Amino acid sequence: MVQSDEELYRQMRKGDQRAFAELYERREPALFRYALYLSGSRIVAEEVAHDAFIELIGRDTHFDERRGSLEAYLYGVARNLVRVMQRRRTFEQGVEQVTAHDVVADLIKGERTAALYAAIRELPESYRDAVVLCDLEEKSYEEAALLMKCALGTVRSRVYRARMLLAARLKPLMLSAGVRGR
Repeated sequence: MVQSDEELYRQMRKGDQRAFAELYERREPALFRYALYLSGSRIVAEEVAHDAFIELIGRDTHFDERRGSLEAYLYGVARNLVRVMQRRRTFEQGVEQVTAHDVVADLIKGERTAALYAAIRELPESYRDAVVLCDLEEKSYEEAALLMKCALGTVRSRVYRARMLLAARLKPLMLSAGVRGR
């Protein structure tokens, strides 16, 4: 029987290292990808994914399952850590070539990949979160709404607007590469 994240968390808080390891294996890859999409930096993504779990095991963790799922909490911690790092400018300002094994990286290579990730990072924060969760992490709108703690309609409109902004920014690149749109 697969235990919920919350049950693993309760066991982890009681000192069960196996529960922590299972929770880490279950959630770290997605947190890494999420931070990678938001920051564009592998170094930042690795640090954020690691630090989110450090936050979770700390004495002063603020997770309360009455307020939401552990997954939503971890995404919120990761989102905030990326924001803090961006404010401190601890990662390079240049565009890093992203080579994560995901659908987007498999379909778009070279300059177009870098341009896509740069365009995603330029989106307003709320749009960026929505498009990363729904289009890159392949979360449903319902799942994204829970993770973002907002209404379903808000997620839908943010994804739509994000896609429109991305299309406008990437259209010149796609035309120069010979990719035809509608």
